[in-house]
Amino acid sequence: MRDQKEQSLKDTKRAVKRVIKESGQLDKEQERKKAYLAKEEATEKAWKARKTKHAEERATAEIEQLPRDQARKGSYLAREQEISKAQETRKLKTKND
Repeated sequence: MRDQKEQSLKDTKRAVKRVIKESGQLDKEQERKKAYLAKEEATEKAWKARKTKHAEERATAEIEQLPRDQARKGSYLAREQEISKAQETRKLKTKND
């Protein structure tokens, strides 16, 4: 009977150790999950911040580009008018000659 009690006591101690170990493992796993989620959230926030900054920069660049495009179009039209006038002048000159 003594052997049964000792065996039972050993089994109980092993079971208690196993439960404590499993509990510790669960705690560690929960901490890992929390750390992972925090890291993912930080990554998501950083990505959103970069996306917003990029959109703002793109909008600013578009606003700055508009006057340049208008100036380029204006100079192109002026150059085309000059060429057209020069051609007309040459036509009139060759007609008169």
